[in-house]
Amino acid sequence: MIRKAAKLAASRRVASSVLMKKNFNNLSCFSSVFINRYTPVVKIREYSTRSTVIQLLNNIGSKREVEQYLKYFTSVSQQQFAVIKVGGAIITQQLPELASCLAFLYHVGLYPIVLHGTGPQINELLENEGVEPDYSDGIRITDEKTMAVVRKCFLEQNLKLVTALEKLGVRARPITSGVFTADYLDKEKYKLVGNITSVSKIPVEASIAAGALPILTSLAETPSGQILNVNADVAAGELARVFEPLKIVYLNEKGGIINGNTGEKISAINLDEEYDDLMKESWVKYGTKLKIKEIKDLLMHLPRSSSVAIIDVNDLQKELFTDSGAGTLIRRGYRLMIKSSLEEFAQTDLLRAALNRDPEIASGKKSAASYLRELETIPFKAYGDEPLEVLAIVKEDGDIPTLDKLMGSKNGWLNNVTDNIFNAIKKDYPKLQWIVREDDPNTSWYFSKSEGSYAKNGYILFWYGLQDPQNLMKLISNFSYKVSSNLTSTSIGSHPSSQQIRGYSTLISKRCYSTQTNPNPPIREGSNSGKSKVALIGARGFTGQNLISMIDKHPYLELTHVSSRELKGQKLQGYDKSNIIYDNLQVEDIKKLENAGEVDVWVMALPNGVCKPFVDAIESSKSSSGNSKIIDLSADYRFDETGEWIYGLPELNSRVAISNARKISNPGCYATAAQIAIKPLVEFASGRPSIFGVSGYSGAGTKPSPKNDVEFLSNNLIPYSLTDHIHEREISSQLGLEVCFTPHVAQWFQGITHTISIPLNKKLTSRDVRNIYQERYAGEQLISVGGEVPFVKDISGKHGVVLGGFAVNAKQDRVVIVATIDNLLKGAATQCLQNINLAMKYGEYEGIPDDLVIRG
Repeated sequence: MIRKAAKLAASRRVASSVLMKKNFNNLSCFSSVFINRYTPVVKIREYSTRSTVIQLLNNIGSKREVEQYLKYFTSVSQQQFAVIKVGGAIITQQLPELASCLAFLYHVGLYPIVLHGTGPQINELLENEGVEPDYSDGIRITDEKTMAVVRKCFLEQNLKLVTALEKLGVRARPITSGVFTADYLDKEKYKLVGNITSVSKIPVEASIAAGALPILTSLAETPSGQILNVNADVAAGELARVFEPLKIVYLNEKGGIINGNTGEKISAINLDEEYDDLMKESWVKYGTKLKIKEIKDLLMHLPRSSSVAIIDVNDLQKELFTDSGAGTLIRRGYRLMIKSSLEEFAQTDLLRAALNRDPEIASGKKSAASYLRELETIPFKAYGDEPLEVLAIVKEDGDIPTLDKLMGSKNGWLNNVTDNIFNAIKKDYPKLQWIVREDDPNTSWYFSKSEGSYAKNGYILFWYGLQDPQNLMKLISNFSYKVSSNLTSTSIGSHPSSQQIRGYSTLISKRCYSTQTNPNPPIREGSNSGKSKVALIGARGFTGQNLISMIDKHPYLELTHVSSRELKGQKLQGYDKSNIIYDNLQVEDIKKLENAGEVDVWVMALPNGVCKPFVDAIESSKSSSGNSKIIDLSADYRFDETGEWIYGLPELNSRVAISNARKISNPGCYATAAQIAIKPLVEFASGRPSIFGVSGYSGAGTKPSPKNDVEFLSNNLIPYSLTDHIHEREISSQLGLEVCFTPHVAQWFQGITHTISIPLNKKLTSRDVRNIYQERYAGEQLISVGGEVPFVKDISGKHGVVLGGFAVNAKQDRVVIVATIDNLLKGAATQCLQNINLAMKYGEYEGIPDDLVIRG
């Protein structure tokens, strides 16, 4: 027994190393960071399989997310983890990727119930035999000749998947019968097609108890033993009803449900509100129609919190272990309600709770009661879902109706309820106006819903449906008067204002730095304007919006392509040089643009772990001359050890190296400020510097979460990633000095403050330290060194880093330094523009204002 156990453990270790190698090649969601950190492969074997897999999972999500979901998934019996339905095309086209993904789950101790289809393979075999596939209502009509093909295909495909898993050291059990009992669905109409009447859990539970993944087909039998064909989606639904798993995942080759009219992937479907209209769409037919219908029937029998994810196989880990998920999420949701009087609200407490999410009411500037009384005096319409996760109020007291309030919870934004409500509003109102603060985290969403906008004094006026120039000018004039006279008493959104007014005069220091760049920019071939052509991939976030604004004012750059899946087809707002429409560029599009030489600079503003396929597409371009530059804003290449990528922090790295590089990795926001604050004292440090960092919630992105929920952040400070944050590793690797870093998020919108404690190996005074910094950063336009502690409110909207404090303790063996940085600017967009300028041989600070604040 001991020998057998040792042999099994050894085989798993070998299989684990093979699995790791295969996953580096097959799964784009895992970056090269892991390879750089743990090579050579021999070292991998020193780690347990489980811990190795968890390390890999940490590359697609935060450590908190991975630990949270692992705890969640292991909180129930193993057979209740997940039901995964695999489309037949996946086995044909993506078998290695599928096997690798399932092996990851197996090696982390999770046992999904896997059920696969085989539709494409059946069609191919039938066509080879001259038989035309026949469907009715999306169901394959299965006569005896077709059944012979169906059974053969199921057995072959099942064996393929089991064999592929076993090659990766995964125990898997083929279960091709004995699970589903069925009657004829309609023997005259569909022939040998079954309607499942019962599901036996015994074979599935026995497989998992034996430590093997259960791999099922959707073949069923009558009580007398006749084999019947059952649609795999239907069979997966029946499995889910019996086991009630935590996750229900459908894998298909499209990675979700594709809107047949627009060609775009649908991110979320709320069935209670959208089902009837969806089923009337001309493109919803055959298998798609049946799939949506079966998912609706399934979710009707599960808790309302349950959902079904339809994703690509490569997104399986992202769906399971991150908050953002992937593909198309289908949930029951709630039907929308529309009210035109307060009397129509059955639960006034629910209404008041929704109103309390409004920043004006939450801050105490106005009470919910006074706002409700106000609504009694004017005509209005209120839109919301049943639990009022989202509430919108449109006032009808003027020529142009006003969207006066839009309050959404995290779930409301995450589950697409806001989109459904806005669509309902648009049906009722052919024209509309609304006002939002510039620092609202959902500004890009409001841009996508509008046809025009006008910004002034920290507010943005949005509108749609206004064709008359005179009406438009009147609207803008009224808005300008309101914001100039501080009469704007309402702001749409889900957070209080973070904008602060400076209370003291500032000293602006003009600086100049010679950067060995050409002050006379070269004319770019293929550009009528002579400007360098920039393509921005991932433009929806705050960083992308800031970079767009800066390029709009840059004398030598022009945007030619802007890619965002969510905003495809929308006009790019805030860019006046030309009319740009958002696209959703795929890998093949990138190759074509690179082949044609249509892009001089590629900027990847994508989440971590996403940009590698795009970079590979650029580099694999057949006719690429290698003249285009790539700037990556994610963490994917900050730990590159190949020498192909240059770390783009000009104040600390070689500007010559950056200007000669083709591929530049933009540093992180926390990491930039921390490195600039610590670097001059590295030689004097006697131990690990400790960094207490606090960021505004714009650093948490636009997707709703506790870290950007201002209601949750109010009077609060959230520490997160208490150890092993990726910026801790980034700072340590770049400085060559281990640091301790603890990030926090606070209730302001943008800006970071670091309080950094550095132990010293020799006695220094506060003046000594300050002199070291002033000498080190003399001539740097984007770094200010002052005696006073810098305030985060003063760095917001500014393009650099401010250092101050320099307090030394009584023993003179420890110094505390404070550094501030705008995470969206010098922490991201401004730094990116520096790197573009250097790479394109322009002046380093072209297009960057010199606006830093110095205190003392």
